[in-house]
Amino acid sequence: MIRALYSAASGMTAQQLNVDNIAHNLANANTAGFKMRRAQFQDLLYQNLVQPGASAGQQSTIPTGLQLGLGTRASSNEIVFTQGNFAETGNPLDLVIQGRGFFQIRRASGELAYTRSGSFHLNRDGNLVTSDGNLLEPQITIPQDAQSITIATDGTVSYAQANQTAAQKAGQIQLANFQNPAGLNSIGANLYTPTDASGDPIVGIPGGQEGIGSLLQGYSEQSNVSVVNEFINLIVSQRAYEANSKVVKAADEMYQQVNNLTR
Repeated sequence: MIRALYSAASGMTAQQLNVDNIAHNLANANTAGFKMRRAQFQDLLYQNLVQPGASAGQQSTIPTGLQLGLGTRASSNEIVFTQGNFAETGNPLDLVIQGRGFFQIRRASGELAYTRSGSFHLNRDGNLVTSDGNLLEPQITIPQDAQSITIATDGTVSYAQANQTAAQKAGQIQLANFQNPAGLNSIGANLYTPTDASGDPIVGIPGGQEGIGSLLQGYSEQSNVSVVNEFINLIVSQRAYEANSKVVKAADEMYQQVNNLTR
């Protein structure tokens, strides 16, 4: 019975982590560019009371064996990079990536980070920056007297000036892709950094040959969190937590009966 107590306790701990993960997803249901995380679990070690395939005689073996599991544990909560819905904003500095890829962001420390959130702004120097003031990489600068800004699907940024018929090119946005984006490290503020699991970034032009998606101006990518699915997952997790707690109670009552045998 002691195994039942610890197995059920591990199940309660795992479901608590699952609820924490669901709460994080729901909290970011309206965060632009947010990608949900999905908790995954694995069973723990087994006690082999009878080893499967053990010899039962000179010419026979045990077909199934007798193994008792010791519970579960959380193994990961991978990032799910499915495409979020697009919301039209009309802001020429709002961009979405149609397909795979990440915007490259130069942090204040000088290191590069990556994001799916394409809500950009102009700082006092006319550079494209995030809401935190981090520069878009490669740097794009728009003159103060620019009348309009156009960003093509391949990332070409151009602007029109008064008394000029031809548009001027300000630069080209480049995107990064990863072999395993689920292996990126989340650092907050919608930013990711590469790890050995994600691999090195593959930089290219939007819509190019590296499997990188194209850009769409004037739209914002919404969170890919499905509130309905998260509530369903929450109910399932609550019921699993309740079931494990009842196992603890049942094991405790069985111990109580054993202790009362001598009375």
